[in-house]
Amino acid sequence: MKDFAGLDHLFVVSFLFYFSYMVIPAITDVTMEAVCPGRDECSVAIYLSGFQNAVTGVGALVVTPIVGNLSDRYGRKALMTLPVTMAIVPLFVLACNRSEVYFYVYYVAKIVSGIFCEGTMHCLCFAYVADHVGPSRRAAAFGLLSGVSAAGFLSGTLTARFLTTSSTFQVAAAVATAAALYLRVFLPDSGGTSCVDEACDPLLQPSSCTSSTSSSASSSDEELSPRLPPPQKGGLPSVSDMVALLTGSLTLSGAATITFFYSLGEHGLQTALLYYLKAQFGYSKDEFANLLLIVGAAGMLSQLTVMPILAPILGEEILLIVGLLGGCTHVFLYGIAWSYWVPYLSAAFVILSAFVHPSIRTNVSKNVASNEQGIAQGCISGISSFGSILGPLIFTPLTAWFLSETGPFNFKGFSILCAGLCTLIAFIISLRMRGAQSSASKKSTVEHEQA
Repeated sequence: MKDFAGLDHLFVVSFLFYFSYMVIPAITDVTMEAVCPGRDECSVAIYLSGFQNAVTGVGALVVTPIVGNLSDRYGRKALMTLPVTMAIVPLFVLACNRSEVYFYVYYVAKIVSGIFCEGTMHCLCFAYVADHVGPSRRAAAFGLLSGVSAAGFLSGTLTARFLTTSSTFQVAAAVATAAALYLRVFLPDSGGTSCVDEACDPLLQPSSCTSSTSSSASSSDEELSPRLPPPQKGGLPSVSDMVALLTGSLTLSGAATITFFYSLGEHGLQTALLYYLKAQFGYSKDEFANLLLIVGAAGMLSQLTVMPILAPILGEEILLIVGLLGGCTHVFLYGIAWSYWVPYLSAAFVILSAFVHPSIRTNVSKNVASNEQGIAQGCISGISSFGSILGPLIFTPLTAWFLSETGPFNFKGFSILCAGLCTLIAFIISLRMRGAQSSASKKSTVEHEQA
């Protein structure tokens, strides 16, 4: 870990934060017990979950770009404190009791905290890494960050497998509190100034930037000048400024489009999956935990070992295509699952789909200036949040319809199959974007040779 001197505390915070997600396997049973006790199918629970995701997405769509931009000006640590602290509240509520009244208090608290947690933590962590890691190594660094997050999620899920439901929420609340305290005490602040030269890369050298590298960093910033006009004192970039930022290049606009469709499919899957598995195969807390263990292990293996090896060889563009292909397979297998073990097989494809988000973030990071990392990552997170708004709105009624007895035909995984079509669209766009980039590169080479 010596080579990661600038990122080790961030890794600890990220690990603890995602460890507290250990409640996910239990929350479906808690919801069903509070809303529809004694039943395996419940449209009310599905709609409540969908409404929560939609409202959270709307809030995150507005909040995340603003928080990202503020972190460019006031530092990552100050803004990162917000989501880490807010995450404690809903966990504490269910740690006290899981009765119907407490569940609805949790429900409201989860919506409010989700607005500040969903997307914001990702945005700030990626921006923090971009502050410390040179462009050529960001794909590997982003993959490592995602891998550490997956390791935290995996460890939490594994721990939950051996705890009672009440103990699960108590441990999660304690770990979330520890994450907030660790962040405030140990995490160095970052933001505004970034080492963009290879010689300043903490992945290569543990020492800080010297005066000899400052000039090269400055020249790098000149090559990649800010795309946004400087905001007025106390002001924030407008929506048109953010749109201009994302449409400023083929890479950024392509990344934004892919993010939207992939997020739409991803959140469509998340909306339907647990209720679908409960209705189709009778899954409960333990089966959900086993499934999430496979997802977490595959994601951790992919991002901690596979991606750092392949990123320098293939590049993030190829990794994105491979990841989206794996994501399509992952979702479609869930939708057509014919036996209880097929979802476990499908979960293994996360080893490929885990490439998607780090690859997108790397592409975005390389195409904006150092003082725009926060807002650029925030805009991508905002677009992802927009997908999380539409996902529940589209797939919640579709899932409830096909899981009920009034469905037009007997295909309980139909809504998941539709989510797979969204990921397929993202895959096709990535292929077209890759082709367009190759054509532009060849054209530039020919013009250079002719000149």
